Amino acid sequence: MRAWAFERGRLWAMDLANGGQPHVAAPAPVMPRVAAVFGEIRRESAVLLAAAMGLPDPEPALRRLATGRRCFAAWVEEQIAAYGWVSQSAECIGELEREIQIQADEAYIWNCETLPPHRGQRLYSALLSHIVAVLRGEGVRRAWIGSSLGNWPSIRGFVNAGFQPAVTLNYVRLFNLRCLWVNDHPTAPGRLIALARQALAAERERAWGSLVVGVSRPAQLTACAQIEM
Repeated sequence: MRAWAFERGRLWAMDLANGGQPHVAAPAPVMPRVAAVFGEIRRESAVLLAAAMGLPDPEPALRRLATGRRCFAAWVEEQIAAYGWVSQSAECIGELEREIQIQADEAYIWNCETLPPHRGQRLYSALLSHIVAVLRGEGVRRAWIGSSLGNWPSIRGFVNAGFQPAVTLNYVRLFNLRCLWVNDHPTAPGRLIALARQALAAERERAWGSLVVGVSRPAQLTACAQIEM
């Protein structure tokens, strides 16, 4: 692992249900600019998924699927044009070298990509729209997603799909010492901010206002690197 790490990002969320009451009104589905079919990827499509992810063989994708992680895709002319992974338990955020601790009725969307020939067709927004619709139908209460601050295509996709920013993050690690600044987004409600801070909390860390300081163990960094493949 590198001796240092630095990342600036933002965690976004979408509430899919309202405190056990009837489901809140869903955002209007996002329609892509090209004919596409959306669905969940099964094991039998692992070879195509591996090719879309740039993997030499399907084994890493199959290992993810075997652990309960799910993958959704947009198909254009029978080829995977965009994909996104979904976890419904604690998951590594590789860029922040930590896990996001989501609740039993939440989901975390991660490792999403639109393949270069299909960019600019609103496929990513439409894929996110499809994913949250599926999760809503399954009774998931909240979906989380994150990106680097400079990743404008992803941010546009979040906004189009109906996500709202919760907290802005600045992460620095030098050897084993790690510091995370968690700053409230001005438009986020207080409850969402509190949930975001809770989801990002890690063992053996101390907080002073927006600054969180802790010590990374090599095993933690290695585990996140392996999930990122």
